[in-house]
Amino acid sequence: MTTTTANTAAARSTIRAPLEMVASQEVEVNNKKKRTKEERLQLASKGLQVHVIGLSIHHADVDVREKLAIPEDDWNTASNEITSTGSVSEAAVLSTCNRFEVYYSAPDAREATARVTEYLAERSGLPVSLLRKNLFMLSGDDAVWHLMRVSGGLDSLVVGEGQILSQVRQCHLHSIEEDGCGGKVLARMLNNAVAAGKRVRSETAISKGSVSISSAAVELSEMYSMKDLNLPFSEARLAVVGAGKMTRLLITHLASRGLEKITIVNRSLGRPQELQEQFPDVDIDIKLMDDLWDVVGRSDIVYTATSSVDYVVDEALLKENGLAGGRPLMLVDISVPRNVGEDCKQIPNVSAYNVDDLKAVVARNTAMRQKEMIEAETLLREEAAGFSGWRESLSAIPTINQLQEKANNVRQEELDKCTRKLSQNENLSDKEIEAVERLSRSIVNKLLHGPMSHLRQHDNVDDQQHAIKELSAMFRLQDDGNGRGRGGSRSRRR
Repeated sequence: MTTTTANTAAARSTIRAPLEMVASQEVEVNNKKKRTKEERLQLASKGLQVHVIGLSIHHADVDVREKLAIPEDDWNTASNEITSTGSVSEAAVLSTCNRFEVYYSAPDAREATARVTEYLAERSGLPVSLLRKNLFMLSGDDAVWHLMRVSGGLDSLVVGEGQILSQVRQCHLHSIEEDGCGGKVLARMLNNAVAAGKRVRSETAISKGSVSISSAAVELSEMYSMKDLNLPFSEARLAVVGAGKMTRLLITHLASRGLEKITIVNRSLGRPQELQEQFPDVDIDIKLMDDLWDVVGRSDIVYTATSSVDYVVDEALLKENGLAGGRPLMLVDISVPRNVGEDCKQIPNVSAYNVDDLKAVVARNTAMRQKEMIEAETLLREEAAGFSGWRESLSAIPTINQLQEKANNVRQEELDKCTRKLSQNENLSDKEIEAVERLSRSIVNKLLHGPMSHLRQHDNVDDQQHAIKELSAMFRLQDDGNGRGRGGSRSRRR
């Protein structure tokens, strides 16, 4: 693996300790009122740091991942629950077959991490001690770098696969919806990650010839067909349960291998009929779930790819339908939560595989992509640095606001004095006095444009901090203290 990847792994390991310390404590439920979206936007300039807590196929088994899996329609609901106590300012959930991650930002990292950990424990029903062994946590630049690698397909089981980019894009789009909790910082980070993922795929060969989970499942079944079924893959009778995106990808890869016929079992006819139209060269036989066991009984290889949270096939159901211990049957489950029970592996003549079993199949894919991964990481570093630079630029916002406030207070005081004198002259109309006020605002805005632009233009954090100190001293912003503003100035004049 590359040096950067190794460094990221080391970062995960070193940051795991604080997570364990937080997770092991009794987490108190805060009764703070949930912040509005406007308040979260204002917080963006007040020291919000980004973090990620999650688990993936690299360090958590599927039986743990499936307990935290959240359908895409519920991502915002989960984000709202996480931010409901006020400890977390912004949150976005990314839940896929191979990973479950919560990206969040907060002014108090310890309090926020405790809240996210509490939510994960409540949702999964798992003891904190077990969660602790499977979770990873990254903060700051490490969290940004992780998201960039995820979007670029470098952290995927199948390096370079394209589906994760689409999923990160959906995560961003949900975060900026009316009920989303992305806020200014997370929404920007997710949007940058999407742009980074697109750039990696257009400027490197990382996605050329790559495979998805669906194609890896096809490769696995082709690899083990003779061993498990004593039958060439080309002669196997195939069926798939479910008719979503994974099934479409599955049929795409099967068709590239000369597939001529497959049976689709689904709860309704709509999506299978759409697949029939998309693949006119493939003979697609559509069956409803009432015919599931008849289809399984006539098939050699059955792929499962549904969104069901319960097992579609398990040992008891196979026995109940007279399909246990008969002729050889291969079950390939590419769903999370799983559709096929682990106990199916105990049945004679039944070979059952899930997404974790695909690791060996895709190991060759990763080894062949080392050069592309190095090139991709170079581009991702540029994108990560761009976001970090923008994030640091937010530290100038309080100084800019303070400068604007002071300038406006001075303007208003002087205008008040001038207005009192002018009002004694009855020759000036209200419109003329209003014109004087507009003139004063315009002068102040034009005078401030240069200093504020100077603060924003620095890419280097140290240069920007130096500029902030210079500007603060030049305009004596720190001298104002708690008495700054209109009231403070007047008290000194007295």
